[in-house]
Amino acid sequence: MSRSFLFFSMFLVLVLIGFKSAEFQDDSLILKNELLPVTPTGFYIENVIDDRDDKSAVLWFVSIPRARTAIKKTYDFTGGGFVAIKRFVDYALPKNKTLRPIIIRLKQFKASEMMLDDGRINGDVSAVMSFSLLREDGDTIHLVDYNGKIKYTRSDGPVQDAEPTLRHMLENGLTYLNTWMNKQGPVNINLAKAVKVTFTDHTEKTEGDTIYYSPNRPLTWDDFHGRVPQSRFDAEVFATIGYDEKTTVINGVINLELDIKVCIPKNDCWVKAGMQNDYALNHEQRHFDIARIAAEYFKQRIKAENLPVSNYDGPINVDYLDAYREMDSLQKQYDVETNHGGNHAAQERWNERIDKELKAFGN
Repeated sequence: MSRSFLFFSMFLVLVLIGFKSAEFQDDSLILKNELLPVTPTGFYIENVIDDRDDKSAVLWFVSIPRARTAIKKTYDFTGGGFVAIKRFVDYALPKNKTLRPIIIRLKQFKASEMMLDDGRINGDVSAVMSFSLLREDGDTIHLVDYNGKIKYTRSDGPVQDAEPTLRHMLENGLTYLNTWMNKQGPVNINLAKAVKVTFTDHTEKTEGDTIYYSPNRPLTWDDFHGRVPQSRFDAEVFATIGYDEKTTVINGVINLELDIKVCIPKNDCWVKAGMQNDYALNHEQRHFDIARIAAEYFKQRIKAENLPVSNYDGPINVDYLDAYREMDSLQKQYDVETNHGGNHAAQERWNERIDKELKAFGN
């Protein structure tokens, strides 16, 4: 074998190897893992879920040469598009599991490229990521969405040249989440870490048709505006309890202010003519006092709760219903034992019991 033939053969092999290498390079789209220059202080990525409508590829390429015969091709990240993206996300941010767990739903990740007649390639890449908080009960709360678009131009070359732009899109989405969490963490109720409850007792500066309980404002016969029904009793009031709720979030803590209402509508108070005396008025006042005591029981129940941030209203509603039922039961017991005020000895015992409980509550 001559040296010239041997040289030609080696050259041909090198050309073929180079051709195969270039062909492989052109068809390979490898997503590089990269650690982001941010350390989340409020979250970690618990999971990434692929919710894309089209999972077949991440890049769609079209060439339009002068002959106007389009060449179309699709590319996916080596190893699988979603597998590569999930691996990238897992690598990009540290997982501190003492923080809030976030679920990423990848709604869209798509790049489109077109080769022009002059050999330049115009491209655009878009991504939609939906971020949700994973709660302790396994449910998720939607927080925010990221919608990103990037337009770019690159020279003719391997498709791998598009990878930095695609990678940058993923980085933008994660950086957006980090910025949003830093801003919303202290004030967003969905991101709160604890619940703090305070109570106020509702009063009105200008009294209207409803009397709100106050130790300094006992009932008078002038409050009895209701129409007198056919009844064997001489007088009656209808005392009830309720509350208004106000929430603010400060430094990641839900500050829950419950404005407790113990009240009697004046139209629900009635008295028969000639029956207005101090003894009867005291009996009706004690119905009001019992409602106040039930409201204090309601407060005590809530104070004993370890209210979950995900559903603090649930235990509060249960405690309120329990307190309301207890109030109703006490009111009935009071009337039965005092015979609606007719049993003076029993009335005196209830007076002492009610005064003792009110004093214990600071009333």
